[in-house]
Amino acid sequence: MQITFRIWRQEQFQDQGAFKAYQVDHLTEDMSFLEALDHLNEILVLKGERVIAFEYDCREGICGQCGIFINGRAHGPHDHVTTCQLHLRSFQDGDTVTVEPWRAKAFPIVQDLIVDRSAFDRIIAQGGYISAKTGTAPEANAILIGKETADKAMDAAACIGCGACVATCKNGSAALFTSAKINHLNTLPQGKLEANQRVKDMTAQMEEEGFGHCSFTGACEVECPEGISIANIAEMNARYLKARLFG
Repeated sequence: MQITFRIWRQEQFQDQGAFKAYQVDHLTEDMSFLEALDHLNEILVLKGERVIAFEYDCREGICGQCGIFINGRAHGPHDHVTTCQLHLRSFQDGDTVTVEPWRAKAFPIVQDLIVDRSAFDRIIAQGGYISAKTGTAPEANAILIGKETADKAMDAAACIGCGACVATCKNGSAALFTSAKINHLNTLPQGKLEANQRVKDMTAQMEEEGFGHCSFTGACEVECPEGISIANIAEMNARYLKARLFG
């Protein structure tokens, strides 16, 4: 199998980047997309050229580190998968595949396909946790939580923070990510005490990071690997209004 990869190369944030084409032979349809990039990097090493910088960690669709645009779509041609879950069987022999990093003001390019997503970490630091007393862990069943509430919280908690929602949004909004993190904790009884302050602090940090405003196009929900619903954004907005009025 032969694929021509048209990959964005950029040494540093301030440099002028450009696409560069690489024709790669001896690929198999059972290779994952990242394995194909590994194979290309091995070829570049043997040629004495700089390897392509890209992010990954678990390669199991869990960590969210592998996010890139593939042929103009976040994570590639399939719904609800991460880049590391994509295989070459999704392409045809002789295809040209365009690969580029997330494009967002709040995600500056570090090198090639790697972007700085530390803005997400700073949003989490403003309230994406529950304060608890130190000491022995409480009994697991000490606080009873109904199944509907638990399911709702877990649906929001499924967000892996890959950034596809931001990259695919025409406004570069982080509303889906932020709302998932807020609603996960604010839905649970353990998070109620800090609920109003959490939504105010995390949304304020989102604004400070330079993310755009949500206009409910729904693109974020379509490209989210975990299928996080945009209903979370509506709920976050309602929580924010309540917090400003009564918090």
